[in-house]
Amino acid sequence: MEPELPGGEGGGEAAEEGLIEFYGSFKEMFEFFCKNSTIHGTVRLVCSGRNRMKTAFWTLLLLASLAMLYWQFALMFSQFWAYPVVLTMSMDSEPKMFPAVTICNLDPSRFELVSEQLEQLELMAEESLTFLYGPKASARLARLRDRNRDRDRDGAIRVQAWANLSSAGFRLSHNFSLVRMWDPGAGRKHSRVGFRLCNSTGGNCFYTSHPSGMDALLEWFHFHYMNVMAQLPPGLPRHPQHFQDLVYSCQYDGEPCRPSDHVHFHHPVFGSCYTFNSKGTDPFWAATKPGIPYGLSLILRAEQKEHLPLLSTVAGVKVMIHSHNQTPFLEHEGFHIRPGIATTIGIRQDQVNRLGGNYGRCTTDGADVAVELLYNNSYTLQACLHSCFQRAMVQRCGCGYFYYPLPAGARYCDYSRQPAWGHCFYQLYSRLRNHRLDCFQHCPKPCRESLYKVSAGTAKWPSAKSQDWVRQALRHQNGYNSSSSSSSSSSSRRDIAKVTIFYRQLSSQAVHEAPLLSENLLLSSMGSQWSLWFGSSVLSVVEMLELLLDTLVLSLLFCLQRLRARSSPGGPGPAPELSPARGNPRELREEPGKGPEGAPGLGQELELGQL
Repeated sequence: MEPELPGGEGGGEAAEEGLIEFYGSFKEMFEFFCKNSTIHGTVRLVCSGRNRMKTAFWTLLLLASLAMLYWQFALMFSQFWAYPVVLTMSMDSEPKMFPAVTICNLDPSRFELVSEQLEQLELMAEESLTFLYGPKASARLARLRDRNRDRDRDGAIRVQAWANLSSAGFRLSHNFSLVRMWDPGAGRKHSRVGFRLCNSTGGNCFYTSHPSGMDALLEWFHFHYMNVMAQLPPGLPRHPQHFQDLVYSCQYDGEPCRPSDHVHFHHPVFGSCYTFNSKGTDPFWAATKPGIPYGLSLILRAEQKEHLPLLSTVAGVKVMIHSHNQTPFLEHEGFHIRPGIATTIGIRQDQVNRLGGNYGRCTTDGADVAVELLYNNSYTLQACLHSCFQRAMVQRCGCGYFYYPLPAGARYCDYSRQPAWGHCFYQLYSRLRNHRLDCFQHCPKPCRESLYKVSAGTAKWPSAKSQDWVRQALRHQNGYNSSSSSSSSSSSRRDIAKVTIFYRQLSSQAVHEAPLLSENLLLSSMGSQWSLWFGSSVLSVVEMLELLLDTLVLSLLFCLQRLRARSSPGGPGPAPELSPARGNPRELREEPGKGPEGAPGLGQELELGQL
């Protein structure tokens, strides 16, 4: 016969209700959760309790659904943490400025201070051509050198301010002669041409070889040319170039260009250059309408004076369209205008907006980039790469590359002072080209960038019927003096060119990066998966968290009961069995006959259900 339980049915009075009621056992807690949870399928575990096969089936089914759910969650989080992006496009019709346009005459001039060395270099080039291809190959170059010698004495850039300086101590090196190399298995028709470079100790030599002898000769000439030009002082004043020497006529939107609309600079390879609308702040260059009549129209002098025929082998004019406040890197971008041709170039502006942050590295203005730019213009990827490479050159080779600006306190490379700089440069440049130099890690792309897509059309200009009056008009109004006064129509057109640059449409296309899987979309996808596998909502997740919390609390109470039983005066007894109390289903009691009656904590009912 069971003893009377306080608060039970035989207690004679109503059970006293505690402040916090709790379950009497794990079984009771689990049954209550399965019967009252909003998660589909859990009630089947209780309803089919008498059928063990059904209970096992629904248990496995719920576990499989739970595994599938968390597998889908793992896929979602792995995709989210990969930070993929999707491109969205939109059309922008806001008013815009005309882009910056840079033109170069492709005719690099000589400097009088190094004219003697340049003549020696051309003589070495003639010898190399004779060695490679016979005397006929260099005959034309020798005639040009003799014909231009007297003219270059008058047309060379004179440097009176540096007349006391002399490059007589510099001598061109014959250690870098061009050689022809044959592959033993390919025959004599398949050969390569190049020159050898070694380190400062004369070891680790390699050849800069090309399958084309023309490419090898041009690279060899550029290599020596940089050593010659390195003799010029860094603060050398430039030759005063006249705008009319290159541009005969300039109009924008039907109005003549002004002297303040262009900026002049000299490029060591592309010659005399002018940039129109470089700042992009003058209202004169506002784009009002699309079409040819509202663009930039130029009549250019495309005659080559052949100052350095092996440095520039292209006839015509180099043109590059770029953003404002941007350094034009003509060796990487731009296109050529052919003499005797009228070229119309239609442009369309595209805006690229990158997210940055976790979705890809980019910079707003270059202030957060570790590389300090050597150019006095806005940040671009090419400007950062060139600056990074130049600083790597100064650090590892001890001198700077001639075509890039110098850091403070550095000097340009010259094999009379650094005999092995060519070996260092080519190895460093090979690492940069193969993305093995850390410059690409230090130089991110701009977060906002303007790109210009071009489409061109050409026609002969001037025509055979109009060339006479066109030349007369240019001669009287612009001081044009054709060096090709023959009657041939092709020869009379080879020294002028016309180019028109215009907007095809004023609306621009904006490309924006957007997260492929944002936080909101991630939560929505997780909710969809939860509903698919369990048919429940966020509140069901709270129910599961409550179940875990109840399990933890009941386990702590169970451990506390064990500790009390072991620390009683009667010594440790058998562990009590937790079962629902008869009087209160949320009470824990000890089964009769378990342990000595009257022992504290054992013969009494354990009222864990009421605290």
